[in-house]
Amino acid sequence: MARAYLGLGANLGDRAAALRSAVAALQRHGALVAASSLYETAPVGYADQPPFLNAVIALETDEPPEALLAAALATEQAHGRVRTFRNAPRTLDVDLLLYDGLLRETPGLTLPHPRLHERAFVLVPLAEIAPELVHPRLGRTIRDLCADLGDVSADVRPVQGPEWATG
Repeated sequence: MARAYLGLGANLGDRAAALRSAVAALQRHGALVAASSLYETAPVGYADQPPFLNAVIALETDEPPEALLAAALATEQAHGRVRTFRNAPRTLDVDLLLYDGLLRETPGLTLPHPRLHERAFVLVPLAEIAPELVHPRLGRTIRDLCADLGDVSADVRPVQGPEWATG
């Protein structure tokens, strides 16, 4: 059994409903063992768009990372995700962030997620559920990586506790 961490985000439509639906779909591929609070976050990269709701979940899974990534992409597509340009608004975004301590670089999958350590909208919720988890490439805890970002409270604001994922 492997532990996988997935980042979820949405900024179009009913954002919270999309994230709850994504959790339900992903539970077909593993057991939900943790969910962060739900955070409203400022967009990154392309700023002229609505704010996001973001969260991180942890799944215990028997599926290999490639199969879990395929499930994540299929879940996005089922929720109407259309990739128009990088950092575009989206109905749902699901990123495979970490898969146990696996390091992998293939054309279709990079683990850990290559920008994980730079993104407050991922690090803050990940630090909530797995602060002592060590980034397998950087050798630092998620708590420390999050602290490196400084005060991100203006860009990453909690809006609901972890019960959002099962409610």
